[in-house]
Amino acid sequence: MPDMPSARQEARRFIYPLHLINALIFCVFYFWPMTWPWTMPLFFLSVILTTFVAYFFRDPERVVPADENIIVSAADGLVVGVEEMDEPDFQLGRMRRIAVFLSVFDVHVNRSPVAGQVKKTIYKPGEFLDVRHPESSIRNEYRAWWLESSRGTVAVRQIAGLIARRIVPWSSEGATLGRGERFGMIRFGSRTEVFVPLSCTVLVKPGDRVAGASTPIARWP
Repeated sequence: MPDMPSARQEARRFIYPLHLINALIFCVFYFWPMTWPWTMPLFFLSVILTTFVAYFFRDPERVVPADENIIVSAADGLVVGVEEMDEPDFQLGRMRRIAVFLSVFDVHVNRSPVAGQVKKTIYKPGEFLDVRHPESSIRNEYRAWWLESSRGTVAVRQIAGLIARRIVPWSSEGATLGRGERFGMIRFGSRTEVFVPLSCTVLVKPGDRVAGASTPIARWP
């Protein structure tokens, strides 16, 4: 059975070349002792980088809340904003936006906040401002998802940041996602926004830490 898209598959694009670099540095270090003053620190630096990359692409299993009235977080990270605004990508009207900042130390796999169908997804190229910048949501590169559930409509935005330069989608229009199911990731630092209807009760506030698929962020009426 072929590999399904996953964080592990994405990690291979970085880990394999890094392993090759590590092996080459070690060979120089081992066979030419006169190079030790520069190959030894270079080798240890390369091993540390490889370890960090493997850590970055971790993808832990999560327990999704049993209560089907719960909308779960789409990402791990820090809630940096909860505000009412017009949904900007699919003209869904006034909604509440819950914005989460993901540092390079957070899990970067994104998960569906609701069970439903991907009605539409759009990709927009843009800048790579630090995602804590107030205009990053409108100026940065992003991918938006329109999710249609049996309870209502939810939208998700994956926003690339200063370090993150690639949004990796694992789903597509017409796909059906379970609540908490993986649908993509953003590489190396980013921001994820979830738009919920105004009728929903928001359960988080700025400063809260959330975990994708397991932390309740809102509740259906």
